[in-house]
Amino acid sequence: MRFHAPLLKGRLIKRYKRFMADVELESGETVTAHCANSGSMLSVNEPGAEVWISPATNPDRKLKYTWEMIRIGRSLVGINTSHPNALVYDAIAAGKVPELKGYAGIRREVKYGKNSRIDVLLEDDKKGLCYVEVKNVTMRRSLKAGAPVEFPDGVTARGAKHLVELSDMVKDGHRAVMFYLVQRGDGAAGVTIARDIDPAYGEALDKARAMGVEILAYGCKLTPEGITLAKPVEFLD
Repeated sequence: MRFHAPLLKGRLIKRYKRFMADVELESGETVTAHCANSGSMLSVNEPGAEVWISPATNPDRKLKYTWEMIRIGRSLVGINTSHPNALVYDAIAAGKVPELKGYAGIRREVKYGKNSRIDVLLEDDKKGLCYVEVKNVTMRRSLKAGAPVEFPDGVTARGAKHLVELSDMVKDGHRAVMFYLVQRGDGAAGVTIARDIDPAYGEALDKARAMGVEILAYGCKLTPEGITLAKPVEFLD
């Protein structure tokens, strides 16, 4: 995925009201950017950090910029949660996820379960159906070598609901995959579940795995020009 226009570099002043962030650009101008991330953003919202924002394509949009990345240590972290689904879809379609190759069809945002939409649905006459739910992972509470990235960064009843619905798909004889996309470039040792933050999510994941829901985790390569899927990341939990 390449950004539609060159990103602008700045400094984070603060994030507030969940979906807004004030950024001081290199020119000295302060702008308010849309923050496309409803989570707590724990570990990736430090005031004063280097950030990158994109200009809006719609001239009538109220907020003229979108916050895309923040630099943590020496590495960029993608905080825009509107990108992971497209990143994973494109990677699967291009055959870059070996575990999900060989399906004849691929669709996004397909209705399933109880008033939900699956992020990616794979279809094949021989292989059957494969439901893929994508989660964006950014939290890393320690930058020490070997420290993992963690999910979730806040309580997510919606995330637990998705695990139940994936389990239901397995019950119906289909394949179901929870795909953790790590939008960090700092080489974390693996992905684990932040059970201290959301014990209920951890329990829901344990039940889903026992039912046969599969886990995949992949990292990303991030630059101010774009984001691409990188190599698999070990799931440690």
